[in-house]
Amino acid sequence: MNFLSLLPLSILYIFADLAYYIVYYIVPYRKKVVRENLQHSFPDKPLKEIIQIEKKFFSYFMDMVFEMLKMHSISATEIKKRVRFTNLDLVEAHFNKDESVLACTGHYGNWELGTMALGLNLSKPAYVIYKTLNNQIFDNWFYQLRTRFGNRFIPMKQTLRSIAGTRNEANIYCFAGDQTPFWNETNYWINFLNQPTAVLLGLEKIALQTNRPIFYFKTKVVKRGYYEIDCIPLCLNPKETEGHQISDMQFDLLEKIIKEEPAYWLWSHRRWKHKPQSAGQ
Repeated sequence: MNFLSLLPLSILYIFADLAYYIVYYIVPYRKKVVRENLQHSFPDKPLKEIIQIEKKFFSYFMDMVFEMLKMHSISATEIKKRVRFTNLDLVEAHFNKDESVLACTGHYGNWELGTMALGLNLSKPAYVIYKTLNNQIFDNWFYQLRTRFGNRFIPMKQTLRSIAGTRNEANIYCFAGDQTPFWNETNYWINFLNQPTAVLLGLEKIALQTNRPIFYFKTKVVKRGYYEIDCIPLCLNPKETEGHQISDMQFDLLEKIIKEEPAYWLWSHRRWKHKPQSAGQ
């Protein structure tokens, strides 16, 4: 993997094209999961359109895999060329007042490359909350990749401790809000993409405790290997919200983004493996 990362992306995309045909036509990778997720999310779309989205997803997914490999050796200069931010000055305005913020996004586009680029474009530390992988070797490899340019990656279970330990510095904590909570920790369900969906409430709880403003990072795939990320104010005063308004706003925006261009969301994830009755709801 480290050797492959030394190759230019133009070559890696050739491998990505070959890998697409293998995982889609020859040795299908979670093709049934992707098809079911798409059909349940878009019940009004004809099968022909579902298959078009499905193919585009698998093609992009392979691009993303090889882009992630490239991240092990990619230069800061190339990252800044490939990932552009808009409205990041809104976050910097809080940093200038020595205030910390929260950020959320979904598994849309190349979230790993976007997170790496974020750390290179901010004046204050970026802390990213993540779920550790079961395979320790791959978890260590990804950790080294993700932290190359100064981002701090914090295991989900250590979130509160980390926030408490960094409360005296201006910073940003980043969350991927569309992850699936453990079934026994599920306390809130929403209707997301036409399906009952369990919601991870970590971001919302921390926002209510700290009243840090929340920004959503919306990723747009401009062309192959190039991205634009828009920094959108989601909730600037969390303590003024009621119920689960923060989570609702986050998923409403993510659903809108997905519907605009469905192929770039992570459809291979078993996002709806839990049902309300299985969590005692």
